[in-house]
Amino acid sequence: MIAAVVSTKITNSQETLIIQRPKSGICLKGNISIPGDKSISHRALMLGAIAQGQTNIQGLLLGEDPRSTARCFSLLGANISQLNTELVEVNGVGVGNLTEPSRVLDCGNSGTTMRLMLGILASHPEHFFTVTGDSSLVQRPMSRVIQPLTQMGSQIWGRKGNNLAPLAIQGQKLRPIHYHSPIASAQVKSCILFAGLMTEGKTTVTEPALSRDHSERMLKAFGAEIQVDPETNSVTVTGPAKLKGQDVVVPGDISSAAFWLVAAAIVPGSELVIENVGVNPTRTGILEVMEMMEADIIQENQRVVAGEPVADLRVRYSRLKACEISGSIIPRLIDEIPILAVAAMFAEGTTVIRDAAELRVKESDRLAVMATQLQKLGARVTELPDGLEITGGISITGTDVESDGDHRIAMSLAIAALNADGITNIHQAEAASISYPNFAKTLQQICT
Repeated sequence: MIAAVVSTKITNSQETLIIQRPKSGICLKGNISIPGDKSISHRALMLGAIAQGQTNIQGLLLGEDPRSTARCFSLLGANISQLNTELVEVNGVGVGNLTEPSRVLDCGNSGTTMRLMLGILASHPEHFFTVTGDSSLVQRPMSRVIQPLTQMGSQIWGRKGNNLAPLAIQGQKLRPIHYHSPIASAQVKSCILFAGLMTEGKTTVTEPALSRDHSERMLKAFGAEIQVDPETNSVTVTGPAKLKGQDVVVPGDISSAAFWLVAAAIVPGSELVIENVGVNPTRTGILEVMEMMEADIIQENQRVVAGEPVADLRVRYSRLKACEISGSIIPRLIDEIPILAVAAMFAEGTTVIRDAAELRVKESDRLAVMATQLQKLGARVTELPDGLEITGGISITGTDVESDGDHRIAMSLAIAALNADGITNIHQAEAASISYPNFAKTLQQICT
C-alpha cells in the first residue's frame, strides 16, 4: 500500500479527503465488504418497530440515516437495542400502537426516514406529531407524499404550502385510495403502503415505471397482505394489517458497491471482489449500464438471503465505452448517477444522462454540483435540465473540490481523483458517513 495515496485532514469539525496519485500510478486490489443496504436497513427498523414481537436485524447499516430512523422510532415507543452490525433487536408495539412523543422527531439528513414515517404517523388517530430535519432536509420537497396522504384524509401542515419541514401531523383514520404516482419513487410508494397498513380496505399505488421493491418484499415477509401487478407497476396492501417480528439479514448496499465497481473499471490494472452485494432486480440498473459501457463485471456465488438476491461482484479494469442513460432504467439507478458520471469521464465517446431531474432535489442538486465539481478537475461536462452530457477521455488534474455536504458527491469525487494528476482535496468529506462510515479507510486499504 502507498500511504500517500489517501489521507484525511480535519479542521473545525470538517474533514478534507486528500487523494494524491503517485507518478508511478496506482491500482486497486482486494476483497471488499460493504455496508448494509440503507433502504433495507430503514425498512427493517420501521417495520420491526410496528410489528408484534421481536425483530432481529443482522448487517444493519451504521450510517447516520438509519440512526435517525432508530432514534425516531425509539421516541415513538419501540424498544431498539444499541445499533451494531452483528445483531439489533427491535421489540415492536404492533400496528397502530405507537405512542405520541413529547419531543420533535428529528430525521437528521434522512429523506427516507421522514417520507416513509409520515405514512405511519398520519394513520395514527388522535395522535399529534412534529417532524424536522437538518438544514438540507428541511429544503427537500415533502408534498410528493403529503398530497396522496391528504387524499387519504390526513392532516399535515408545513412550510411553503405544506411542502417543506418542519411538519406537524394530526393522525387520522384514513381511507384507502388508488394513487397514480406521477413519478417512480420507492419513497412515495412505501409511504402510501405504510399508511395503508392501518386503513380499512385496499390501498393501491401505480407508478409510471418500476421503482425498488424492498418495501413490498419486507411487508410480505412481516405478514402483510400484498399484491403486486408487474404489468401495470401496481402494488396493493390490504388493511388493517397485523405484522409479526422477523429475522432480517441486510445484504450489502449496491449503491455503496457502485463506487468500487467504477473505481476498478477506470483505474488501469485493478481487480476487486465486492462481497455480499444485494442484487435485487429493481436496484441493478448500475450493472446494466456498466455492461452497456463494456465493463468487466462478473456475478459470483449467487444466492438468496432473507428473500433478497445476493452475489459477489468481481470487477476488473476495462476500456469503457460511452452510452445513453435514460428512460425507465433511471429509477433503478437514481442514486448511482453521480458515480456513473465519473465512469463516463473515462469512457470513449460522449455519455448522455437524461430523465434524471429528480437529482435536483436530493441532499444537494446533484446535477449542478457534479457538473461544477467535475469541471474543476478539467472534465468536459455539460449540465442539462434533466441530466448531464459528459465527453470522456479528457485528462484531469487534481484541485480543490466540494461535496456540498452530499455523501454520494464526496465519494464520487474521491473515485474520480484516483485518475487525476497531482493532489485533489475533497472538502466536507465527512458527509460520506451518512451511508458509508469507513469509505476512506477502505479506499486506503485497496490502493497498491
